[in-house]
Amino acid sequence: MGTDTIERATDTVGAGLEARWRDILAVHARTMCEIDRVLHPHGLGASDFEVLDLLVADSPEDGAPCRVQNLAGRVHLSQSALSRLIGRLEKDGLVTRSMCVEDRRGVWVTLTDKGRALHAEVLPLQRAALARMLDD
Repeated sequence: MGTDTIERATDTVGAGLEARWRDILAVHARTMCEIDRVLHPHGLGASDFEVLDLLVADSPEDGAPCRVQNLAGRVHLSQSALSRLIGRLEKDGLVTRSMCVEDRRGVWVTLTDKGRALHAEVLPLQRAALARMLDD
């Protein structure tokens, strides 16, 4: 295969991948906007809900704390953005924060009863938005 043929094949594959990537980004953006729209009347955004949802998943019954560091890799936010988001959730009484005794740099986040109740209230709205946006 000549260099020109390989370059044309690479360009064709690259163009297809680029188009697929842009489609993924467009679906993500539309879905996040729809989730933001349906949760806004409840004082939450998509990222707020994602943190509450992860906390519920990590401690479905007992309200065990979760390290912020464990959330950071799962919510696709920078460390500082996640810290600000948790601060807002704490101010609203949805979570509490505490220092990790073993590692003073670590911070624990615990879902409050109010946070658990709000999550349960808006969960059907978020799941319905996902279904509308992602079902073919």
